Amino acid sequence: MPKFKPHRQGYRIDMTPLVDVAFLLLTFFMLTTTFKPTEEVTIVLPASHSQTKLPESDVMTINISKDGRLFLALDSQILRRRLFGAANENKASVEVPKEQLAKYLVNARTANPKLRTVIKGDKEADYGVAEDVMNVLQDTQITRFNLVTELAR
Repeated sequence: MPKFKPHRQGYRIDMTPLVDVAFLLLTFFMLTTTFKPTEEVTIVLPASHSQTKLPESDVMTINISKDGRLFLALDSQILRRRLFGAANENKASVEVPKEQLAKYLVNARTANPKLRTVIKGDKEADYGVAEDVMNVLQDTQITRFNLVTELAR
């Protein structure tokens, strides 16, 4: 007597919850992402052969523009708000007069002693401005700083 084999039944998987979770994750990442604010000044870096990597966090950058203006950039939004006020907390860098640079540097280092100082100067800027910045750093007891350059190939 032949045995009776029941027909196989196919499984049907509902994909709706998977799509819902994917869109929830996508929405979450879109809403929580913060984008880097646009720079106040464009700086063309000079070339060198140094390959030292810059730190990722706790960085205070002094930007020297082509025309000799100074911009102070901090990576912490809270610290920017404390130093420059709520109006400038979303700016990447804030223009600082040369006479007040020492005051801002001391206040920033007081608020966060782990800050590392970086100088980014335009390759067409006068050397005298960079020298003045280095003198201000020396006067404020900041003797360790990095100069940012573009890697020469």
